Amino acid sequence: MLLAYIDEIGETGAFVARDDRKFNTSPAFGYAGFIIPANEARHFGACFVDQKRALFRKEIEQAKHPGRWERKGADIFRKQTPELFPQHLRVFDALVNKARKLQGQLFYYADEKPIGTPKQTNVEPAKRETAAMQETLNRIARHAESHGTNVMVMIDQINEKTRAERLPTMYSHILGRAADHQEMRRIIEPPMHVDSQLSANIQFADWIAACVSRAIEYQLVEDSPYEWVTDRHKLKSPFGAFTHESKLHLWQRAADDLHHSEIFRRERVLHPIPQGQLFANSADPRIFHKMKAAAERANARS
Repeated sequence: MLLAYIDEIGETGAFVARDDRKFNTSPAFGYAGFIIPANEARHFGACFVDQKRALFRKEIEQAKHPGRWERKGADIFRKQTPELFPQHLRVFDALVNKARKLQGQLFYYADEKPIGTPKQTNVEPAKRETAAMQETLNRIARHAESHGTNVMVMIDQINEKTRAERLPTMYSHILGRAADHQEMRRIIEPPMHVDSQLSANIQFADWIAACVSRAIEYQLVEDSPYEWVTDRHKLKSPFGAFTHESKLHLWQRAADDLHHSEIFRRERVLHPIPQGQLFANSADPRIFHKMKAAAERANARS
């Protein structure tokens, strides 16, 4: 049996630009993490804990609850990480290589967001989350089917209200799709929510999600500061580490979707073309500037 540990890429809200006052968080939403044979999961978790304790020894010793201390992936993969904290990337590379030696693979699925405010795009965050989770489960099930084994999916814990709202939808999707897609039977249960403070493997999934989110931003946002994630002298392990089913789904573009490790390519398919990310598949950059101005006026009124 396989165990899939996943966490969110970005957040579900709208996106206008990195310098927008309100809608600036992430140009895509989805899930990322890793999939590993169940009999290797505990061993890998112990390796992660050892590496984390060595890397953040002082912080952990000073923590109120050392066993619950965690460093979020967003703090690992920062703009100046290669210059200020290259040891973080060396540890990440070592952990990815360890997972691969244990027959594990990295995984992601994300949907590019249409550019614009919520009113302009008319996409509800809840629907965006549901669509990304459903496709994530589809692809994890397909991966399990290709390995001839079942899989359990685990995700970082959320509040009880949100969990109760999501669970019936996930259950319905898995059971309903299984009638026509045999691979869905490989998923034993809907995703189980696990407290990241108590799960080393969920913590590592968060690190992977942060790494993937930087690579996706580099591909989608022309002025992204994360070009360094594509430099193999700084970050080696992601290249070739992802499942066949990993994918970045682009929003209404002529360009093909990005698969596997393609999000880490230095040569981008969308930029430096200035009209790279326009709402409604427009090729006119003037529309983008009008939309951005409208978003700024909406921010000023809010």
